[in-house]
Amino acid sequence: MPDPATYRPAPGTIPVEPGVYRFRDPHGRVIYVGKAKSLRSRLNSYFADLSGLAPRTRQMVRTAAGVEWTVVNTEVEALQLEYNWIKEFDPRFNVRYRDDKSYPVLAVTLNEEYPRLMVYRGARRKGVRYFGPYSHAWAIRETLDLLTRVFPARTCSAGVFKRHRQIDRPCLLGYIEKCSAPCVGRVTAEEHRQIVEDFCDFLAGKTDRLIRDMEQQMNQAAESLDFERAARLRDNIGAMKRAMEKQAVVFGDGTDADVVAFADDDLEAAVQVFHVRGGRVRGQRGWIVEKSGEPGESGQEHLVEQFLTQFYGDQAELDGAADTSLTPVPRQVLVPCLPGNAEELETWLSQLRGSRVSVRVPQRGDKRALAETVRRNAQDALNQHKLKRAGDFTARSAALQSIQESLGLADAPLRIECIDISHVQGTDVVASLVVFEDGLPRKSDYRHYAIREAAGEGRSDDVGSIAEVTRRRFHRHLHDLQEPTELAAQDNIAADAAPPAKPRKFAYPPNLFVVDGGAPQVNAAQAVLDDLGIGDVAVIGLAKRLEEVWVPSEPDPLIMPRNSEGLYLLQRVRDEAHRFAITYHRSKRSKRMTASALDSIRGLGEHRRKALVTHFGSVARLKEASVEEITAVPGIGVATAKAVLEALGVPSDSGAPEPGIDEDQSRASG
Repeated sequence: MPDPATYRPAPGTIPVEPGVYRFRDPHGRVIYVGKAKSLRSRLNSYFADLSGLAPRTRQMVRTAAGVEWTVVNTEVEALQLEYNWIKEFDPRFNVRYRDDKSYPVLAVTLNEEYPRLMVYRGARRKGVRYFGPYSHAWAIRETLDLLTRVFPARTCSAGVFKRHRQIDRPCLLGYIEKCSAPCVGRVTAEEHRQIVEDFCDFLAGKTDRLIRDMEQQMNQAAESLDFERAARLRDNIGAMKRAMEKQAVVFGDGTDADVVAFADDDLEAAVQVFHVRGGRVRGQRGWIVEKSGEPGESGQEHLVEQFLTQFYGDQAELDGAADTSLTPVPRQVLVPCLPGNAEELETWLSQLRGSRVSVRVPQRGDKRALAETVRRNAQDALNQHKLKRAGDFTARSAALQSIQESLGLADAPLRIECIDISHVQGTDVVASLVVFEDGLPRKSDYRHYAIREAAGEGRSDDVGSIAEVTRRRFHRHLHDLQEPTELAAQDNIAADAAPPAKPRKFAYPPNLFVVDGGAPQVNAAQAVLDDLGIGDVAVIGLAKRLEEVWVPSEPDPLIMPRNSEGLYLLQRVRDEAHRFAITYHRSKRSKRMTASALDSIRGLGEHRRKALVTHFGSVARLKEASVEEITAVPGIGVATAKAVLEALGVPSDSGAPEPGIDEDQSRASG
């Protein structure tokens, strides 16, 4: 582990101006990004007394191998640059307030011709409007059940919508009038979009106008003796009011604010946010994060600053994609305490919003009471997380220690990579590489490979494939090390220096490299590492039959106890690699088998097959096309188009060419 004294900048070389700094590890990875009013004061505090640092900060300083900085003009610029670098480099010692994917939202796909209402979890997308998040998915379904009586918008999937469009018959929701059935043309695309926009206006808080208009229509229907329509409107008004009652009124003055609260211990913090719009609680979010704890920063103030910077920076980037009633920034942000740079934060948030934003601590009344409620939620979330996390963290630590002791490693294998080969009798050979860090999968680093080389003489296909993948993976590692991503020569960057290159995920090796197989596979992987001159990576193989652990050049396997946490972790890694390889192999085989269906069509040569796939983008889209759409491809006639659909298992109901006109004549006339 590097000694901080070896990379400490020379006295007097650090500027006193405000700026943003980065710590890098020996492999050039950015592991921490911070900002400071005075770079000299802040950076010197990291090296003054390591025993006085927070545990996580002390670990970061000892992990780093260098520090560099960029000088800026104002603290607002420092806020923006810090946010950009944290988002770009994803440093392991920075707190990241990622969206909690366990909270469902109500999504409205405004980017489609016929927008759909649905329960959604996952990353936000442009052109989709979101409402929530809700605590439970059933709460969204209950809201939809009430409001689709009033706003009969489409809720079905694309496949269901297309199927009912083809059979020209609505689904059950269309028959019971909880869907306007745009699939069969009961309403036009413009009329359906208006229904959806009214639905969005209602959820965004524009309820009074909608209810007033509906009451006026009900009275007019009653005066016209259209009692059936009046009764239907009365029921719709009741459904809207019941949906409104489910959102508690917390502020009578129609306040728009986010109420933020924290509960923390020495290592972790729980964050809860209540989104209040129009005086009503419209959504709630929560995170559990590890504290970074910069020197000289009080815990709560630093947490508030980090949250406001990262959360609202991400929200501003989603402007236009998420619900505009919740994003990008509200008029008020109520926090438990004000950070030292509260004025700069207000200026930055106001720039994101485009109008004045106030950050303050509620002192009395309803806002103070709601802040206390949010704080209790945060404390409960932290307590539940600690109860759940204790067992998981202990098991992972025990597993890594067990592997270290069993294999005689110098350090615990914090990064484990595993490769697996998948094929069917030597065809469509593919490989997968999965990565586990701290005992947990890091899916952003997963890779898959299409095997290009034939197996070597005297070796099985798996052995040759293992050698090829190992060579490609570590050749990439060596190549990345030679690229100019290493530390700057004097461990700093001048204010006018060019921005650093984007970090490479594979510019550092794993602690443990696992192959799926026995002695031949392990020896093949080790031979490749020896050829490349890599000696700091431990290689083992895990055989499926008896779960034996094979070590290079050893005649007998290592048998780990069946109840060992280390063996269980290795099995998880191996099974994940197998799953990832099988998934890729199936997709590749499916494409090949589907493409082979086109090969069997008489009169369809290579150039026209390629033209079809290029025109539609994939064989799956080709299967969804009609005869008319296929004949739009140059060189494809009606008979060939029907033959293509029949070969793909899709019945064609389009009319045949006129009698007496063959395909070539039909194509020429078209």
